[in-house]
Amino acid sequence: QVLLVESGGDLVQAGGSLTLSCTASVSIFNFSRKTMAWYRQAPGKPRELVAEITTDGSTNYLDSVKGRFTMSRDNAKLLALLQMNSLKFEDTGVYYCNMASNYWGKGTLVTVSS
Repeated sequence: QVLLVESGGDLVQAGGSLTLSCTASVSIFNFSRKTMAWYRQAPGKPRELVAEITTDGSTNYLDSVKGRFTMSRDNAKLLALLQMNSLKFEDTGVYYCNMASNYWGKGTLVTVSS
């Protein structure tokens, strides 16, 4: 069974930065062959894709976070990271790690105060 654990969520002022981490309980072989993604869900809104990184390191971002968020991965450490800069109030939500569109973590809460 795949276990994804997120960390790094916190309360931060607008304009601040956070780095979210996701660790996976799979082999390096399997991790390196899976697309990883970060989703978020704000109160009262549907879950949305924030960023994803493919096996070759290509990334895609939600338009509203382009230029502010950077997703990366460290296959040797089984890590997927989301560096978030210039945070805005509307970035508030629970951030979920996703693997291969099938597996989900329990989420980590990011709260941005305006």
